[in-house]
Amino acid sequence: MMDVMPTDFRDGKTFPRRGRQPVGEALWLLRMSDKGRAAAAGTIHDYVYPCGMDRGVMERWGITPAQFDAALALNPDDASLHAWVVERVPAPAIRAANRWLLDEKSANLDRQDGEEAVAGGAE
Repeated sequence: MMDVMPTDFRDGKTFPRRGRQPVGEALWLLRMSDKGRAAAAGTIHDYVYPCGMDRGVMERWGITPAQFDAALALNPDDASLHAWVVERVPAPAIRAANRWLLDEKSANLDRQDGEEAVAGGAE
């Protein structure tokens, strides 16, 4: 799915996309973009951006939160944002971030899925 998702989480029923939902090879990008766009719009509610997991992914990708925020402003949809990431982040760095998420942060992913009433488990 390569759409721009709702980024107003104040109703408590709308959530960022799953961290395990890939765009291309990249995990976490869609969730991080949803939260980043919501933060910029003032509609993030009780989510944190950039949270520790956002920062961990960005660190492994070799980009800063400021660079990602600028990319969000310049790339209004998933396809263009994904293209921005692919241009700047080597594939091994994307895979390293994915491994970190799936190996070291799987409990966090499972908890998020549970709290947001999404079926958990790796895809």
